[in-house]
Amino acid sequence: MGKKSKKKGGGSTIAQNKKARHEYFIQENYEAGIALQGWEVKSLRAGRISLVESYVTLKEGEAFLFGAHITPLPTASTHIQPDPLRTRRLLMHRRELDRLIGMVERKGYTLVPLAVYWKNSRVKLDIGLGKGKKLHDKRATDKDRDWQRDKQRIMKSKL
Repeated sequence: MGKKSKKKGGGSTIAQNKKARHEYFIQENYEAGIALQGWEVKSLRAGRISLVESYVTLKEGEAFLFGAHITPLPTASTHIQPDPLRTRRLLMHRRELDRLIGMVERKGYTLVPLAVYWKNSRVKLDIGLGKGKKLHDKRATDKDRDWQRDKQRIMKSKL
């Protein structure tokens, strides 16, 4: 038996939710596949997705992605009416789903989509298990980030 790699990111990133790390303390990351239609895959190849106001919910033992906006290409298909905000089913292992259900229901965590990327010609979603930040936490994070940036500038100028 070979060792499984812990590396989550495989191929090129399609889209990121930069706002998520500002709004939440991310504890763990999970990788999930997304059940997509053909026109959605074509749009993802063109990079037409937005995760800004999207979220993940758990219903009846399954995970779903809500609010992800995939803009249809004008050249997609003429015989279908694409719904850019449709609910998409996430494909995860039963053990992962059971663990996430326990964390969300009992401990008050939130599931936040962090990034969409290609992995072996399949579309994957990076899901973060996180807790919401308060205003003072966001300020402290910004302050620490600014200090790290200033520190790097000082060190660079001294050399």
